[in-house]
Amino acid sequence: MDKPCTLLVHFDKGSAAMANEIKADLEGSDVAAKVEAMKRAVMLLLNGETLPTLFITVVRYVLPSEDHTIQKLLLLYLEIIDKRDAAGRVLPEMILICQNLRNNLQHPNEYIRGVTLRFLCRLSEPEVLEPLVPSILENLQHRHHFIRRHALSAISSIYRLPHGDQLIPDAPELVERALDTEQDASARRNAFLMLCLCGQERAVAYLFSNAERVTEWPDLLQMAAVDLIRKVCRSPNRADKGRYIKIIISLLSSPSTAVVYECAGAIVSLSSAPTAVRAAANTYCQLLSSQSDNNVRLILLDRLNELRTSHRDVMVDVVMDVLRALASPNLDVKKKVLDLVLDLLTPRNVEEVVLYLKKEVVKTQSGELEKGGEYRQMLVQAIHSCAVEYPEVAGSVVHLLMDFLGDTNVAAAVDVVLFVREIIETNPKLRVSMIQRLSDTFYQIRASRVCSIALWILGEYSLSLSEVESAISTIKQCLGDLPFFTVSEEGETTDSSKPAQPMVNSVTVSSRRPVVLADGTYATQSAATETISTPSAAPGSFASTLNLRSLILSGDFFLAAVVACTLTKLVLRLEEVQPSKIEANKACTGALLVMTSILQLGLSSYLPQPIDNDSYDRIVLCVRLLCNTGDDVRKIWLQSCRQSFAKMLAEKQFRETEEMKAKAQISHAQPDDLIDFYHLKSRRGMSQLELEDEVQDDLKAATGGFTKETDDANRLNRILQLTGFSDPVYAEAFVTVHHYDIVLDVTVINRTKETLQNLCLELATMGDLKLVDRPQNYTLAPESSKQIRANIKVSSTETGVIFGNIVYETSNVMERSVVVLNDIHIDIMDYISPATCADVTFRNMWAEFEWENKVAVNTVIQDEKEFLNHVIKSTNMKCLTPPSALDGECGFLAANLYAKSVFGEDALVNISIEKQADGKLSGYIRIRSKTQGIALSLGDKITLKQKGGS
Repeated sequence: MDKPCTLLVHFDKGSAAMANEIKADLEGSDVAAKVEAMKRAVMLLLNGETLPTLFITVVRYVLPSEDHTIQKLLLLYLEIIDKRDAAGRVLPEMILICQNLRNNLQHPNEYIRGVTLRFLCRLSEPEVLEPLVPSILENLQHRHHFIRRHALSAISSIYRLPHGDQLIPDAPELVERALDTEQDASARRNAFLMLCLCGQERAVAYLFSNAERVTEWPDLLQMAAVDLIRKVCRSPNRADKGRYIKIIISLLSSPSTAVVYECAGAIVSLSSAPTAVRAAANTYCQLLSSQSDNNVRLILLDRLNELRTSHRDVMVDVVMDVLRALASPNLDVKKKVLDLVLDLLTPRNVEEVVLYLKKEVVKTQSGELEKGGEYRQMLVQAIHSCAVEYPEVAGSVVHLLMDFLGDTNVAAAVDVVLFVREIIETNPKLRVSMIQRLSDTFYQIRASRVCSIALWILGEYSLSLSEVESAISTIKQCLGDLPFFTVSEEGETTDSSKPAQPMVNSVTVSSRRPVVLADGTYATQSAATETISTPSAAPGSFASTLNLRSLILSGDFFLAAVVACTLTKLVLRLEEVQPSKIEANKACTGALLVMTSILQLGLSSYLPQPIDNDSYDRIVLCVRLLCNTGDDVRKIWLQSCRQSFAKMLAEKQFRETEEMKAKAQISHAQPDDLIDFYHLKSRRGMSQLELEDEVQDDLKAATGGFTKETDDANRLNRILQLTGFSDPVYAEAFVTVHHYDIVLDVTVINRTKETLQNLCLELATMGDLKLVDRPQNYTLAPESSKQIRANIKVSSTETGVIFGNIVYETSNVMERSVVVLNDIHIDIMDYISPATCADVTFRNMWAEFEWENKVAVNTVIQDEKEFLNHVIKSTNMKCLTPPSALDGECGFLAANLYAKSVFGEDALVNISIEKQADGKLSGYIRIRSKTQGIALSLGDKITLKQKGGS
């Protein structure tokens, strides 16, 4: 990415002494000195110097030189210098170079002829070009293709001048004859392009006459033919569109990948028939599998995604071809492939897609893939989406994915357990097998968050007697023997964890520390975790590591509270399904022992940090509940929690459905639009493709697909006044933002009675903006106007500023006049768009991003939700917090917003506000991003907009 340069490069401006040195070197006989002098002269001219006395020296001492480098520099010099006077007439000195140019066009050396012809393409003075036309036309018959190629370019440039048809009136006929006999690929391309620009009918006739041989053309000429077809088919008269489409389809078999890519794009723009769209989609898929460049693959996936938005029914058939791009090692390519495939799921292909994704998950176990953990996480999320939309496929993958609950990549393991949690609720048929599988694999889990969710699943969905007993047994095995530590007055370390099976080898890792007892004596406090090695860890065997015990001994009391809640639910359900009260009481006693042991550990001085108040209160509540249970409380613990989860899933599904409806394109036809009845049309002479295209056009017309609504008011808002009405030069700009480019169409009006000479629009930028074009000088007649276009590249999401002035000269004033322009501020809102992401992804990015901008709330709005909606509208962001979490009136509000820029940058916003006693809102808006520019720009935007202004 281009960054602003802070190094000042010194360049000596022209002076009389330097001009004399250049003249002296040019008058000498040393060729190397002449070359350096010409280079210095060209550099000075490019930097604004005029060097008026140098021209005669160049004519006398440089024109006669035979050196090729000097001749090339001479042509550059002649291209740069001013060739007209203040009145707009050609300088009389320019006549001196005409003879030299004519001699060069007849030079025996092909290089001299070629570079001279190329130079003539840049001349726009008819007085200089007119005597050279016969020599230019003679070069069309030269034996060397290098000269013929540039002669055709020169003829095309001259003919396209304002009065070029008077200089070479029969240019299209000459070029057409040359095209029929030409064999060189580049020369044929130049000739065909000239016909496309200056004689389109001749170009079309040539294309149709060679329609059978167009596949044999060189790729340069094929590209020119595709461009011609695009241009011709934009016109209202589309009588021969079927013939053009046949040519495009024949070019899809070209060996050139560039031609094939352009043909695929052209056929979609020309026809909406399923046959044409299917051919384009297959072409993109073939290129996707054959190209190794990741950038090319990303572009092809973008094209396929565009096809999906308008021709989803056709794209469904190529979903497996798209999936083959997962073989790419690049994660960005994989992510785009998965996103595209998930949008093409149907009941017909979902099983095949899930089976392919299942094979990819198995491949990630080999460890050969780079970033295999991240790829596995993406696959799990994709399978999750498939199973949620089509629950019937969940059974084929859920048991495989449950093997990854103990994945070292914590994010992937969290995605798996979230997937399990949702499937077990939405797919009751799999509940029994999933609970059994979860109990068998629970010992593999190493992450605290995964353990917490898995425990919640066991507590909520273990319904039968065997399932409840198995869940309680699994939890007790992973906790080990109780208590968690022992105290010995003799100072000996006592192992509190005993082997559960005498036939296995055990190694106990103990830690001890001295404590002071109540009576002032010393004792040793110890805690042990036990590592048990077995010959084979079959499902259901004793754990290789006591995962719950080690996590709780590390100070994770939130997990300990989850263990207590899970045991409470299991014991309450056991009391309902267990006919024997003795067994139920025994289980209740065991659960109480676990909870009191956790409380003992949390209140002891063994761990550096004691148990937190929330976890303590939660565990104590569980103890009280098991000691005295009422029917209402039992109903809350055993039913209400699962009902709330089901309600959350239903709301999530409803929100996703509403978003899909909002994204759907809504088009309306006008009541007086013409309706063509397809079955009443004459089909004589029409191919199947043309018939399909007619049907698609009729459908679009009936549904309003051809209607384009133009927001004239929005267009007027983008016109910015750059100067005042009283300035001698009035200027206004129309700003168009094309993601990576900003186009300024500046209208300059001369409001004086004098001719403005050397008028130049000088622009400069601040921020990550870069001016592309070099400013050009214009001559503006009295009370006339000129359209000047400036292109600016954008490299990051940052509020930029474009400033500058208009400089011009008049015949009355010797000095240059300057009109300062108003600044143009580029809004960050043009580059960011609302986006969605998972809560886990949002939290991970929030912890990862280093740039934060904290904005204090300062607004006249007094309602929390109104202020939130105002920020969302002002920042063009998406609120990730569900509406149900924002319901109610409590005086507090916290919400997360998310947006993505066109450059792939993420913008995260957290709003935390509180309503004060006086009714005003207070709090902070925190913005985080990976780059500084978007954080600062978004903060400035929020600061400007949060008061409720427009």
